[in-house]
Amino acid sequence: MEQNEFNKILVDNVEYLKPFALSFTKNEDDANDLVQDTMFRALKNMHHYKEGSNIKAWLYTIMRNLFINNYRKNKRFKKVNSEAPEDYFLFETEKVARNGGYANFNLKEIRGKIARLPKIFRQSFILYYKGYKYKEIADDLDEPLGTIKSRIHFARKMLMEQIDRYE
Repeated sequence: MEQNEFNKILVDNVEYLKPFALSFTKNEDDANDLVQDTMFRALKNMHHYKEGSNIKAWLYTIMRNLFINNYRKNKRFKKVNSEAPEDYFLFETEKVARNGGYANFNLKEIRGKIARLPKIFRQSFILYYKGYKYKEIADDLDEPLGTIKSRIHFARKMLMEQIDRYE
């Protein structure tokens, strides 16, 4: 399909996107931004569109994925609206001292509890704790992925039962 044909199809279907975007965002400006981002993503990925397939469904899928990704990103990075003057924090005099010994004591206790886990759970849990992905652990230990996930789950459950919550 040529670029001009594809552009015409997109322009013909842009009006169907606006109500769909508004149902997601509940805000006119955000809906227009979402439609614009969807059109940009569609143009950018024109080569993925299969001629003769349902263009509306393809565009709706792009829009839905964009909205979900933006929602997750915004959820991770909450925007804080503070009405305090900017220089308030410069002149704040109250200081808080941290007790590093107490934190080290808790960490030592947790490491001890991890060391006392049954070996079958401890091995998977330590690798997960170090940052390995489930798939990498499964490949490394030559075990099925589901087995690794359940071992890590049970290790967490055992640790939560053993560790006291300090307040």
